[in-house]
Amino acid sequence: MRYPFPVGKADFIQGDEAIARAAILAGCRFYAGYPITPASEIFEAMALYMPLVDGVSIQMEDEIASIAAIIGASWAGAKAMTATSGPGFSLMQENIGYAVMTETPIVVVNVQRSGPSTGQPTLAAQGDIMQSIWGTHGDHTLIVLSPSTVQEAFDFTIKAFNLAEKYRTPVVLLTDAEVAHMRERVYIPNPDDIELVYRKLPQNEEEARLPFGDPHGDGIPSMPIFGKGYRTYVTGLTHDERGRPKTVDAEVHERLIKRIIGKIENNKHDIISYEKFELEDAEVAIVSTGIVSRSAIRAVKILREKGIKAGLLKLNTIWPFDFDMIEELAEQVKKIFVPEMNMGQLYHLVKEGANGKAEVELISKIGGEVHTPMEIVERVVG
Repeated sequence: MRYPFPVGKADFIQGDEAIARAAILAGCRFYAGYPITPASEIFEAMALYMPLVDGVSIQMEDEIASIAAIIGASWAGAKAMTATSGPGFSLMQENIGYAVMTETPIVVVNVQRSGPSTGQPTLAAQGDIMQSIWGTHGDHTLIVLSPSTVQEAFDFTIKAFNLAEKYRTPVVLLTDAEVAHMRERVYIPNPDDIELVYRKLPQNEEEARLPFGDPHGDGIPSMPIFGKGYRTYVTGLTHDERGRPKTVDAEVHERLIKRIIGKIENNKHDIISYEKFELEDAEVAIVSTGIVSRSAIRAVKILREKGIKAGLLKLNTIWPFDFDMIEELAEQVKKIFVPEMNMGQLYHLVKEGANGKAEVELISKIGGEVHTPMEIVERVVG
C-alpha cells in the first residue's frame, strides 16, 4: 500500500501532524471531528490523508456528534479516532462514558489548552488530567497516555490504538498545545515494522451472542461487527452478557462494572509506561508528565551539577496509575516535587501514592507558559 507521506525515514513535523500519520499507520480508517484550536491540524491532516488510504474523514456539527460517529464506526469494524481540545473534550464526556459501558475501542485525542471555558485557546496547559480520568459519570475506568515529544506523540498514538483494540476501551491521548505545535525530527517506521493489535472477533454464533460476556476468561469479550451477520444488542443501560438491559438488578450491574474496571486494573502492568532518570541514588525526586517533563529533565541535570542528588520519574501513562511504584519511590527519597501546568492535579495522585512516606510539594504554573528548568531548580533548592 502506498502511503501519502514518507515511511522508513525521518521527517521534521508538528506534533499534530505526527498524530495523524501515526493514526493512519495504526490502521485508523475513520475520523470524525470538529475544528478547534490547538487540535485543528490533526483534522486537517486526516482530511488530506484519509481519502488517499480508502478511509473516511468527516466534519460533524459538533464534538458530541463527532464522538458518537466514531463509536458507530468502531462497531462497524473500523479503527476510529477523534481529536479535540478543552471545551470539545467536555462535550464528549457523556459519550466517553457510553463507550466505556459498551466497551467500544476508540481513540480520543485531547490537545490541552488553558481554561476553563474558552480560556487561552492558543496556549498550553495540563488542566484536563483529572477530567481525562474521571470526566464521565459513574464508576468506570479507561486508559490515558501523555506524550512529551513529537516522537512520543507519534509512538503513543499507535500504542493508543493497540491498547483500545486489546482491551476494548476508549483510550485518551492527552497532549497539549506545545507538543502539538512544535516541530521536531520524527522517525516514521515502515508499516511492516509496526506491531499492530486488532480486537478479538467471535469465533462462532454463540460467542457472538455474548458481546459482553467473558468466554476467554480474561474479562475482555469478543466484539461482533455490525453487518457481519450477527444479531447483537448494544446499550448504555446496565446489561447482561448478551447485551440485554437489566437496569434494576444489582448483581448484574456489579458484575458488569467490576469486569469493565478489572480488565484494565488487572492488566495495568502491561499498560503502564514510565521512564526513570537518575533515580538510583536520588534523595529528591521530580514526578512529571507531558511537556513539563522536558524542563524537568534539564532541571535534574542542573541539580546534579549543584551536588543535589535529584532524579526524575516521567509518567507516560497517567491512568491507570501505579500507586505502589510511587510509594516505593517515597520510601527511597526525602521529598517529591510535582511540576505541572495546573493548580494541582497529578499532585493529588502522587500524594496519595506516597502515602505519607515522603513530603510531596506542588510546583504549579498556569497562564500558558511551560516551567523553565530554573524555576523547578529554584523550588527544589528552596
